[in-house]
Amino acid sequence: MFTWANLVSQMFNGLALGALLALISSGLTIIYGTLGVLNLAHGAMFMLGGYAGYVAFDATGSYIVAVIAGTLFLLVVGVVMERVVIRHFYGRPHEDQLLVTFGLGICFVEVVRLFFSSLTKTVPAPPLMSGITSLGFMFYPTYRLAVVGIVAVALIVLYLVLYRTKLGMIVRAGIEDSVMVDSLGIDVYRVFMIVFGIGAMAAGFAGIVNAPVVSLTPDVGEAILVQTFVVVVIGGVGSFPGAVLGGLIAGEIISITSMINPGYAYVMLFAAMTLVLLIRPHGLLGARGRE
Repeated sequence: MFTWANLVSQMFNGLALGALLALISSGLTIIYGTLGVLNLAHGAMFMLGGYAGYVAFDATGSYIVAVIAGTLFLLVVGVVMERVVIRHFYGRPHEDQLLVTFGLGICFVEVVRLFFSSLTKTVPAPPLMSGITSLGFMFYPTYRLAVVGIVAVALIVLYLVLYRTKLGMIVRAGIEDSVMVDSLGIDVYRVFMIVFGIGAMAAGFAGIVNAPVVSLTPDVGEAILVQTFVVVVIGGVGSFPGAVLGGLIAGEIISITSMINPGYAYVMLFAAMTLVLLIRPHGLLGARGRE
């Protein structure tokens, strides 16, 4: 039943989901924009971050330790993955990149299923963020509000890294013209390794932050991966602001459509993506970078 209270509640849900999608998509978009690699293992990395945090929480009972563990574990996974596998596929066709990252994603999922089974795992919200909060006109889960704040801080930190540091300058230059960066004598492959690690770290951080909202299963990254690619297309490949804008738009579309008819949530999301592609083929904030 449609009511204004339900609409406002769903808009808050969309904001929380959109912020999460923006964070995951920012990692994916800088990886593709800089390295030219279509990483279909990104959803599995999101899942790995959640499970790494779950293991840390189970051992320590600390939410903060869980977040740190999930984030750092995926940083290590991203660096190792880039050095051992991805580095050999930079000059290969996109089809090869899709196949190898898709295969890695399946391997990650099945390894987690082997050790943790397919049963759901939960990470409770910290006591300070549990319960509900009165917003004056409605009550809303406290942790969902906290997620918006936590992800906003993470996005600001990522923005500062990309736009206020030398590394960020090199990354943005690599998105525009990686050949020119290489010609300037910069160790492009080292930068690529760091970028892939940062992208994986963003996915891992989002995975553990989202764990108290949605229970963990080995397949939890599949839906997120689809949504993330749509966000990147809407916002524009290689554009960090585009990932943020696209994430917020996608979150609101999914949430509000789910209130009316959940079966059409993805239909409306892909319809919005199609509309953007018709009007702006490079996305809302995308530029003509990689072809």
